[in-house]
Amino acid sequence: MKREVMAMAVTILGALGGAEGQGADKNATHTIENGVVSVTYDGTRGTFAVMEKASGAAFLKEGKLEGTAIKAGIEEVKDAAFGAGKRIVVKRADGGKGWLAVYEGLPFVMIGGEIRNGGKETIDVPRVAPAVFTVELGKKAGELRTMGTAGLTGPGEHPGSYLFLTLADPATRRGVVAGWVSQDRGSGVVFSSVKEDRVEFRTQLDYGHLRLRAGESARLETLAVGVFQDARLGLEQYADVIAKHYEIRLRPQVAGYCTWYSDQHGGAGDETSIVELAALAARELKPFGFSFVQIDDQWQDGGSYNGPRRGFDRVQPDGAYRHGMKPVAEKIKGLGLTAGIWFMPFARNHQDGEYKDRQHWFVKRADGKPYETEWGGTSLDLTQPEVKEHIAKLVKTIHSWGYEYFKMDGLWTGTATEQIYVNDGYRDGLKLVREAAGGGVFFSGCNVSQNMRSLGASMGLVDSMRIGPDNGADWGALTTGPIRGARLYFLNGRVWWNDPDPCYVRNAIGLHHARLLPSWVALSGAFYLNSDWLPGLAPERLDVLKRTMPAHGATARPVDYFDSPMPSIWLVSDTRRPSRRDVLGLFNWQDKDQAIGCTAARAGLEAGRTYYAFDFWANAPLPPFRDEFRFDVPAQSCRVIAVRAAQGRPALLSTSRHVSQGMVDVTAESWDAPTSTLSGVSRVVGGDAYELRIAGLGEGGREWKLSSAAVAAEDRAAGVSVATKQESGLLRATLRSPVSREVTWTLRFQAANP
Repeated sequence: MKREVMAMAVTILGALGGAEGQGADKNATHTIENGVVSVTYDGTRGTFAVMEKASGAAFLKEGKLEGTAIKAGIEEVKDAAFGAGKRIVVKRADGGKGWLAVYEGLPFVMIGGEIRNGGKETIDVPRVAPAVFTVELGKKAGELRTMGTAGLTGPGEHPGSYLFLTLADPATRRGVVAGWVSQDRGSGVVFSSVKEDRVEFRTQLDYGHLRLRAGESARLETLAVGVFQDARLGLEQYADVIAKHYEIRLRPQVAGYCTWYSDQHGGAGDETSIVELAALAARELKPFGFSFVQIDDQWQDGGSYNGPRRGFDRVQPDGAYRHGMKPVAEKIKGLGLTAGIWFMPFARNHQDGEYKDRQHWFVKRADGKPYETEWGGTSLDLTQPEVKEHIAKLVKTIHSWGYEYFKMDGLWTGTATEQIYVNDGYRDGLKLVREAAGGGVFFSGCNVSQNMRSLGASMGLVDSMRIGPDNGADWGALTTGPIRGARLYFLNGRVWWNDPDPCYVRNAIGLHHARLLPSWVALSGAFYLNSDWLPGLAPERLDVLKRTMPAHGATARPVDYFDSPMPSIWLVSDTRRPSRRDVLGLFNWQDKDQAIGCTAARAGLEAGRTYYAFDFWANAPLPPFRDEFRFDVPAQSCRVIAVRAAQGRPALLSTSRHVSQGMVDVTAESWDAPTSTLSGVSRVVGGDAYELRIAGLGEGGREWKLSSAAVAAEDRAAGVSVATKQESGLLRATLRSPVSREVTWTLRFQAANP
C-alpha cells in the first residue's frame, strides 16, 4: 500500500470553548467521585472542575472538553486495567464525545473521548486538543514551576512537553501532574500558559495524518490528571498507571558494555578485540554484576548513502567481522556473557541496488519520492506485508546468530515523522520485532532525543530507552544523560530503564570526574553501560566499575527536582528489609566547588534524629548531623554518603561492596540486646576484601567495644576470614572469601561503662 500525504488537512472538531454551552443540558450538573477526587460537569456552562476530597479544594477549574456539547450523562464503565468506575460522557453535535472518568483507588481523573467524521468525504486529522483547564494551587503563577520534557521552567515559559507536564510549588512540592497514559495512535503533548496570573494547561494529540472515512470514529488517547502533596510521588504513581495500562513486566536490569565510544577499537570493534575485552570483563567484572557485551554500528554491509550502512543481514566482506557475527557471539556466550548487537529495524536506503525493484517498501512523500530522513535513511512502510516479513526474517536471523541483547537505533524512522506519524504502525513494528525475536531478548531502544514522538509510542515495547542524545567522555557531553534522566526519573524501573548512554572511567580523565557519572547512574538506578577499552584500564578505574554495579533496586529520588534544572541531591532509600538504609548522592555538575545540602526533612529523612554519615569514595566517616547537612563537593565530582539514624547501640552504617553501601549485598541485619550482638548476612565477591563499617560505638550513654567477631562455621570451612579494626567512633570488620558466597557474620560487643 502506498502512503501519500494529503495536500490539505481538515480538522473535524470545533475550537476549544467555541459556542460555550450551546445545546448542552442547560440545567444539569453531573458529579462522579472516588475516594480521592470528585469531578463535576456543569451542563449550563459546559465546563468541568475537579476537587481533591481530602482538602475540599478544586485543583482544576474552568475545564472545557473539545467541541460543542449537546448532551451529558453518567455511565458505569469497566476498564481492563483499572476495573470498575464511572464517567461523565459529553456528546457532541458531530457524533463524537468526550468523557471524564474516575476509578476506585486511582488518584487521577481520566480524560478521554472519541472523534468522528460526520461528513461524506475522507478527512485528514493532524491534531486534536481534547481539553483545556486552569490549574489551581493557591499560589500566584510566578511562585510555581513546570517540569516536563523541556525541563524546569516558569509556567509561562514552557514550550510544551511530550507525554507529561507537572505544575508544582517548589517550596512544598505540592503539585498537579498531567500525563498521557496511552500513546497508541497519537503523540500527547501538554502546554502551559499564564493568564491573569493563573496557569492554564492545554492538551494536544499530534497525529500527523489520521485519516477517517465518512462515518468512521477513532478513540482518543487517555490523559490522567491528579494533585499530590509531593508531585514527585504523583509522577511515580502516574508511571505506575502507564505500566498497568500496558501490562508492562520489565525484564531484569542488566549492566554491560557498548563498543561505540571506546578510546581503542571503537565503532564496532573487531573479531579479535571484542573477544579480548569480553574475556577481561568476564574475569574482572562479571562477579560484580557485568553481564553483556554489545557490538555497535559498522559491523554490517550495505551501501553508504545517508548515515550508517543498512545491510543488517550480512557483514562487510572485508570488514572487521569478515567471518560473520555468529562466531563472535558464540565466544562471548562461552565466557558466560550475553552477546548484544546494534541495528536499525525501521529504515533502509532506497538508493541501495538491492531495493531497486522494492521501492514500494518505502513511505512516500506527497510528490511520490521516498521519505528520506537525515542520518536515519529511508523510512520503511510498516503497513506493507512484505516489509513486515522482511523485518521479522531479519530479527530471527540476528537472533539465530546468538545475540540476545538488541540495541535498536533510529526508532523514530518508523513514524515517518513530519509526514505520517500515526503511532499504530510504529507500535505494530515494535511488536513485530519482539515477537520475531522471542521472549529471551533484551530490547534497548534508541533514542527519544532524536524525536520525542518515540517517547510515549515506545512504552511497553522496549526494556530500556535512550532518554538523551549521544554522549562522550568530555565534560559537556557527560551531563546530557543525567539532566534528561533526572527529568524522567519516575519512568525508570516502572515503564522501562532510563538509558543515559555510557559512563566513562578511562585513564585520561581525573579520578573524581571518573567517579561522577557511574555514581549517578548507580544511585539513580539508571541503565548501566560503559564504553572504555576495558583491558587498558588502570586498577582504580576498574574498581569504579565494580563499585557501581549492579542496580540496587531501591527507591531513588532527586531531592531538588523542582528547584534546579540539574538536580544535585539524590536520596536512595531501601525499605525492603527491617533495617532501613539511606544514601545521599551529592553531585556537583559545575566547574567550581560547591557546598551542597538541605534539611534532613527536605531530603526525605526523618526530622529530629541524629544521623551518622560515611563518605564512600573518601572511605571515611563524616561528622554526624541532625536537622541539616551540608558538605563541600569539589567541581565536577560527587560525594556518596551513607546515613543512618542513631540507634542507641552499634549499627551497620556502610559497606565497601557498592556505592549503595549495603543495599545490594546485605540481606539481613539484626541486633540481639541481651547478648549485645550485631549479626547479619552479606553477599561477598570472591577475592574482594569486603568491609563492614559499624557506627554508634558511643551510643546510649555508653562506650561500646568489640569483644568478638566471627563468621558461621560453614563459612570458615569455605575459607572465609574476618579481621577487625576499631577507630574513633567506627569499627571496620573485613571479610575475605576465596569464592563468591553469602557470609553470615557476628559482632559481639560489650559496654565499657554500662
